[in-house]
Amino acid sequence: MPKHAPVLGVLVEGGLLTVKRGDGEADLVAAVHGGFLSVANDEVSILAEVAELGSEVDIPRAKNALDRAQASVEANQADADAAAEAKRARARLRAAGAEVG
Repeated sequence: MPKHAPVLGVLVEGGLLTVKRGDGEADLVAAVHGGFLSVANDEVSILAEVAELGSEVDIPRAKNALDRAQASVEANQADADAAAEAKRARARLRAAGAEVG
């Protein structure tokens, strides 16, 4: 948005980023795992700790990772690492356009 007020934000773990491209090009969709977003001088900058393009996600592998992480969370509700892995796996699947259960 032209003349937008400067903004600095934090990207959440397991987020989804969609870049709308013009001229009939397909949107760019990526799972992002932490980082920052900055809007200044009519430009948007994204610095992600990890970004995975939806077109490059191995869907069976991401589903397997989600199943393993969910099983760990169910076995131990306090397992923060497993909960974070589940968020990342869900984001990968959403970026790839796969259904997340």
